[in-house]
Amino acid sequence: MPGGCSVSYMEAPYPTFPWYALQVRPRFERIVASILLAKGYESFLPLYRCRRRWSDRMKELELPLFDGYLFCRIDLNHRLPILVTPGVIRVAGIGKAPYPVDESEIAAIFSIVLAGAKAEPCPYLQVGQKIRIDHGSLSGVEGILLALRKPARLVVSVTVLQRSVAVEIDETWVQPVSPMPHLPLVASV
Repeated sequence: MPGGCSVSYMEAPYPTFPWYALQVRPRFERIVASILLAKGYESFLPLYRCRRRWSDRMKELELPLFDGYLFCRIDLNHRLPILVTPGVIRVAGIGKAPYPVDESEIAAIFSIVLAGAKAEPCPYLQVGQKIRIDHGSLSGVEGILLALRKPARLVVSVTVLQRSVAVEIDETWVQPVSPMPHLPLVASV
């Protein structure tokens, strides 16, 4: 499979808690995911494959799609066991308040990883045409279309992290979901 993920599941008691993004120490994503699994938490660490060049060789690596973050289902009333996990910095949110990741954003990232689509991190985007893929293994995934180069690329964003994932798609698979937003001109500072 071209992409990968580290997912750990526990038997989910009802109700199922929302997904939150956990900010973790750099390069501690896999370790934290393993510790959370041992503690019985459901976590999701989306990975992608990339080739890195060393002076003497090329190597293919699996790296986190969201460097320094992983996702975990959390009951905010009982988050202390997660916060004291070695490598965890904080629960991401707005200001100092934890904020859940939209369920549809997690589902889209999960679909991309499970489909084995060629994905890679990209800058967070707030503007552009929102589209839905109607054909292929990513059918039903919505995102923002980038027309920077061939092949076309779909960008799926995780709003609370202000990070995105770009995946290559066939242009004939997409259908517009909403018209391009009309943006007012803003002077840059």
